[in-house]
Amino acid sequence: MSNNYVKFSDITTSDVKNYLRIDEISADDLALLGTILEGSKSHVLKYTGRTAEEADLIPELTIAVYAVCQELYDKRTYAVKYEVVSKVIESILGAVSVNLL
Repeated sequence: MSNNYVKFSDITTSDVKNYLRIDEISADDLALLGTILEGSKSHVLKYTGRTAEEADLIPELTIAVYAVCQELYDKRTYAVKYEVVSKVIESILGAVSVNLL
């Protein structure tokens, strides 16, 4: 298997900014992206029960982090009527989870 992908632990706010197709960004929004990125990584690891080292070996988890970042960035709202998990994110994370109970 080729390692021509951004590993989970190497994802940067710049990578997320490019994934979200943001051309210009304020310092405040860049800081927000950093927070979203760290929260997304944490969510992916907790959901799957994987370590960061294991996640580095699973390219799909990089995509999952980008997808979670996009969800959080696009839906920046304080009030939420109900929680809906994206089927794409749920599918990617569920496929590699080791802690499904």
